Amino acid sequence: MKKIFTSIAILFYALQIASAQPVTPEISSWIRNTTGLTGYNTIIANVQKVQYSADNVYVSCSCIPGYSIGPWLNNPNIPINQNFVFKITRKPTPNSGTLTNVGLGHIGIWSNGVSIDNAWDAMTYNNEGVWKRNALVYEGISFDNCLGHPQQGGEYHHHVNPTCLYNDKDSTNHSPIIGYMFDGYPVYGAYAYTNLDGTGSIKRMVSSFRKRNITERTTLPNGNAASKAGPAVNATYPIGNFLQDWEYVQGLGDLDEHNGRFCKTPEYPNGIYAYFVTIDANLKPVFPFVIGDTYYGKVQIGSTGPGSGHVTISESTTVYNGTNTGLDNILNKIQYRVLPNPSNDYLHIYMDENSINNVKASIYDSKGSIIEKRDFVQPSIAYSFDLSNYQDGLYFLYLETDNQKVVHKFLKTK
Repeated sequence: MKKIFTSIAILFYALQIASAQPVTPEISSWIRNTTGLTGYNTIIANVQKVQYSADNVYVSCSCIPGYSIGPWLNNPNIPINQNFVFKITRKPTPNSGTLTNVGLGHIGIWSNGVSIDNAWDAMTYNNEGVWKRNALVYEGISFDNCLGHPQQGGEYHHHVNPTCLYNDKDSTNHSPIIGYMFDGYPVYGAYAYTNLDGTGSIKRMVSSFRKRNITERTTLPNGNAASKAGPAVNATYPIGNFLQDWEYVQGLGDLDEHNGRFCKTPEYPNGIYAYFVTIDANLKPVFPFVIGDTYYGKVQIGSTGPGSGHVTISESTTVYNGTNTGLDNILNKIQYRVLPNPSNDYLHIYMDENSINNVKASIYDSKGSIIEKRDFVQPSIAYSFDLSNYQDGLYFLYLETDNQKVVHKFLKTK
């Protein structure tokens, strides 16, 4: 009996610790979908779930915004549900060592769960890997009215100011937080206090990058010789078409080489390093748009690169429900729906918002042989199993954690 009471006391204490974590902007700034709102192609929109621990925030999202998107001229790609779970540190740290280069794909996440991409369109001049093409110049024609577009894998994203996410015409108020980079620092809209200490009038943040004064593309912005020459500056390739056409000049504008600054903001009255999207007086995007070549802070492993965006949650978390209280996931059960049953092509598993994290899904045939499995199934996310090559008959879906297991029968038919 003493052991039982001790265990309950430990559990109660753990819940108190989790619930005591203060709700700070990296938790509360997300656009949570609490109404079942759908976006493009009736896909569930915005952020489906936010959960947090003392050190991290986990954001579950579809990568589909709640506002209307498309069409995309000369772009055949179609947005699809990405079922992302991103991890944002609650304790961002400046990088005092070798800075981390901003790579391809998502480099941060807008507050509606859509991906932030950098200024590069992933192509280089003559495919030589040196002169990187400016996404606004070469892909801008495919941007929709919200200045976003999908890539080949169906990941909708913005390289530049997300015009439909906030009011970029409001030059009289400090812009809101509109996202977070994967080093944990916030991204704001285009307007901020004039002074770093949070005083002065509101002004549009000005980039410190400018077009280089060159006629031949033989050197890089740091003065080193380019390993491959780019095209001469002419009417076909005007200055500004490539990322290396731009140079950072300290003090030229309000922002540093990362396109940010340390300053006081409404959400961080004690000061925070923050990135700002940059636009001109006509609300047109200004290079480097959101972030420079490198992150200001330390980037967590697994946040970027191929296959990223599907984080394993390996700690107890509290679900943010819009207030200072939440439900700790340590008490949650496996909660799910399976459709359709019977099925002739795909079996869809919908994990409930309040389900426990890190469920292992396995499919067994009627003889007890495992056919397929998937680890780290997360709440608020939809998963699909392709049954097209399965034989007709009875199958069993096992959903398991360390201390829970449910079994769901389903039929595969023609």
